[in-house]
Amino acid sequence: MQLRSVLLLLASLALTQSAVANETPKARLVCQCFFDSYSLYISDADGKNEHPLLPGTGSNFNASFSADGHWILFTSDRSGTAHIYRVHPDGTGLEQLTRGRAFDDQGALSADGRTLAFASTRRGGTANIWLLDLATGHTINLTKSRAGNFRPSWSADGQWIAFSSDRDTPLVRYKRPPGVQAWEQMQLTAVYIVRRDGTELRRLTPLDQIAGTAKWSPDGRQLVYYQVSDIEERHEGRGAGHGRIMVVDLQTGATRTASSGGAVFEESPQYLSATEIGYLAFVRESGVETSQLAYSSGRIGAPRSMRSPSWSPDGSSVVYHRLDELPLPWTRIVRPQDPRYELIAGPIFDSPVAFSATRDRFFYASDPAKNGTSVRIRVTNFAGTATRLALVFDTGAPNRPISALALSPDERELAVAIGRSGDRPPLPGEIDLLAVDGSHRRIVAGGPHPNGFPSFSPDGTGIVFRVLEPGDGLRILSLRDGKVRAVTTGWDNFPTWSPRGDLIAFTRFESNAFEIYTIRPDGSDLRQLTHSRGTDAHPVWSPDGQWIAFVSARRGLKDESIFSSSPQPYGEVFVMRADGSDVRQVTDNRFEERILAWLPATPRGHARKVTPHPNRASAR
Repeated sequence: MQLRSVLLLLASLALTQSAVANETPKARLVCQCFFDSYSLYISDADGKNEHPLLPGTGSNFNASFSADGHWILFTSDRSGTAHIYRVHPDGTGLEQLTRGRAFDDQGALSADGRTLAFASTRRGGTANIWLLDLATGHTINLTKSRAGNFRPSWSADGQWIAFSSDRDTPLVRYKRPPGVQAWEQMQLTAVYIVRRDGTELRRLTPLDQIAGTAKWSPDGRQLVYYQVSDIEERHEGRGAGHGRIMVVDLQTGATRTASSGGAVFEESPQYLSATEIGYLAFVRESGVETSQLAYSSGRIGAPRSMRSPSWSPDGSSVVYHRLDELPLPWTRIVRPQDPRYELIAGPIFDSPVAFSATRDRFFYASDPAKNGTSVRIRVTNFAGTATRLALVFDTGAPNRPISALALSPDERELAVAIGRSGDRPPLPGEIDLLAVDGSHRRIVAGGPHPNGFPSFSPDGTGIVFRVLEPGDGLRILSLRDGKVRAVTTGWDNFPTWSPRGDLIAFTRFESNAFEIYTIRPDGSDLRQLTHSRGTDAHPVWSPDGQWIAFVSARRGLKDESIFSSSPQPYGEVFVMRADGSDVRQVTDNRFEERILAWLPATPRGHARKVTPHPNRASAR
């Protein structure tokens, strides 16, 4: 990470001295956000003559052609929230079609050009298929489900819509060796059709597989879609034979394979004529995986990094998105659903970070070089006036990184957790305690246990941390006498000590769900604060100890999971009171997030400096 990039981050976080009188302050949350930015490109059907579709800020993705070829619909977060836009194929006539604070994505226009179908979280929080009358602005919820509904596609006569959904599929967790609980939830989706008035809903594919991105044949008698038979293989990576293009006959229910084979994974199919289907194929040569446009006739396009292609009605051109190659903002303010909060995110927070008790400075660690053991830990303040290298930390072995940092209340010592928290099966992980200049280093929690996620007590006399296999639970280390005592014996993780010192918040797995709990440091008064089907985790206390921010998957996914680069593409930020009441949803986007710190509030109306766009690669 270059010093210039760090200083740009610090400048973006610095507060101005003037405030608007009598304004309610915003709560500021620092989050680790697994963010990908995309740009749209258009090319010939063979992948040649590629060029950007349009310039503009924000991430642009999930494009589709209108039936007459005059428009390209796409999703963009250029306004701060994901909404549907349309533009002509030559990049002119840009127009925003949806508005509001909800997440809107995956737009498809009816053949007559009058009605937009799209996935949206409006009025309920979960992704449903909505219809928007472009003339009147009237919207209706077509699917009305508490589960996820994705990727709508119109029949040529405009009477039916095909979509994918996880509404009937079970909650499945990734399988691991016996006795090891999986963290990630996996998504199973099936293909459905429904009339545009919401009647005659019908499921077309089995519930024990992944199927999605269905498109209609020109005569409306068939649907083409992708299918994955081995979800474990899909979770680990695309395996040969586990992702194929299929066609189903709507009258007989008969299915057939439509792809030519030879790819390790296939997705995003579309009828180009009554006899030819285009799709995206992932091929692997010499261990390197690339994508290319492919066709059921056997022809292929040039290798090209892309996702979610959509062909023009005549099949001559294709629009798609890919990871942005332009410089990205080093930090950004994530627009929250709840305007009472402000989220600060950036690549610097992808590394372990430890904030001071007053949140006026923080330490951050960089990953060691490949096969290296030395990690640089820097310290800085938010004003950007005191950035320096604090110490170089030796992890002791290659591929054994720092997984967490914690700073003592007096800011004199660092607790450093070593070892990947996601290793399966769990590997030994130690917690070291050392002065902030790197001296007086000693192991305070070691041995065969995977120890991690330390948190200091407000008075600095103890550290709470988690232990996984064997001997699950939370432990408290007394810094006065070095003794360790058990606080819990459940499958517990991510402990964090309240600023008041009276409670410890943590995540517990029980009854096939991860929920937020609190407990007193002496092991009494265990309370479950959340009760949701999705994962609730990563609690963080407000500076006054009255609120807890956390991440939850209770709203489900917002798209078919194959279109995400994250292993667990879910997790919105929520806030609740310390007793679990007054739950508020803060974010509504397509990213996975984790709250790292709750900063002192800043009044509304403060000016905020916009950062330049340093190159992402050099910044890292």
